[in-house]
Amino acid sequence: MILDSIKHFFKRVDWVLLTLCLAASGFGLILVYSATRFSPTYHSLPLKQGIAIILGVIVYFLTSHIDPELFSQHWKGVLIFSSLFIGSLAIFGTGYQGNKNWLEFSWLPFNLMPAEIVKLFFVPLLAKQLVYLQRRNPSQLSRVSSVAQLVAHLGWFCGLIFVISGDAGSALVYAAIFVIMCWVAGLKRRWFLLGLGGAAAGGFALWHLLPPDNYWIMRIRVVLDHNLDPLYRGWNQSRSLLAIRSGGWTGQGYLQGVLTQNPSKHFLPERYTDFIFSTCAEELGLVGCMLLLGLLAAIILRCIYVGLSARNAYSALVAMGFAGMLFFQVLLNTGMCLFVLPVVGITLPFISYGGSSIITLFAAMGLVSSVKMRSLPSWLSDRTDIH
Repeated sequence: MILDSIKHFFKRVDWVLLTLCLAASGFGLILVYSATRFSPTYHSLPLKQGIAIILGVIVYFLTSHIDPELFSQHWKGVLIFSSLFIGSLAIFGTGYQGNKNWLEFSWLPFNLMPAEIVKLFFVPLLAKQLVYLQRRNPSQLSRVSSVAQLVAHLGWFCGLIFVISGDAGSALVYAAIFVIMCWVAGLKRRWFLLGLGGAAAGGFALWHLLPPDNYWIMRIRVVLDHNLDPLYRGWNQSRSLLAIRSGGWTGQGYLQGVLTQNPSKHFLPERYTDFIFSTCAEELGLVGCMLLLGLLAAIILRCIYVGLSARNAYSALVAMGFAGMLFFQVLLNTGMCLFVLPVVGITLPFISYGGSSIITLFAAMGLVSSVKMRSLPSWLSDRTDIH
């Protein structure tokens, strides 16, 4: 009986999604190996990444077994845990350049990044709130009181992350997830236009109120003018763009990239994390980049497919939320590498080095697999009930 249950569980797991995730993370592991050969200091990172992938697969199966609606039923506990987990950075957090992004544990081969892990809870919590607000009447979601509650939800998480850790990149990802899920839930377009106008007005005000050499202002200015500060603020992205251009169609060859294999870390900074896309472009060329982006696009499309076939609005929003998370992180990271978006410290999903990121991504995809396992057959696709 138990054996039959186990077989039934493994038959229902989304193997297509898992295969795509393994292909992408395997591709990433190959790139991490190449990008860490330049210094013996980093030679252990591919092994750590491999361990994280194995743990990620285990976590994928575990979260596939969890009904996402459990987060909805115990939302108060989930909210308290998420807040305390991020808040722990104020006391125990470590990082650099003034940020506190990680928690270090001697018994773990990698650091934990609370802002990364809490995405697993932010998406179901927001889905719970969206469904709750529209439970009686879909138009209720677009009322001023409802939108105020939603904005407070986002503000709480982004405020915690930015104030405690100073991680603007993660806060942007949370904001993007929020926008995408609200759009899918059916929030009126006027609110998006109003939000866009408010963000533009706020950005315009900060642009003129803050000094021109402000840290954040300079990150944007160097994108608008690549010649503004090429030896300091624009150095990382100018080197990234040089690596991408030098790769051409087929690249300089795996383990042969001039910038990637240079023993000085300054020739291509953060080549195994934030700028690993540049490593791919230099050594594998446009062909390699298209394969990489194709794998990530396939994962995103699979999440969207699962969302469209979900059994109810809550499950659909969970799947769509994680799809939006992946899409925005890919967009932000590649835009950063191509020098068309400012540097905000966002890694490329499944590709960049980072144990915390890899395990969290597999856990998120496991929840998507859980939605797939509990989806309705096509002849029962009318999912008007909202829990």
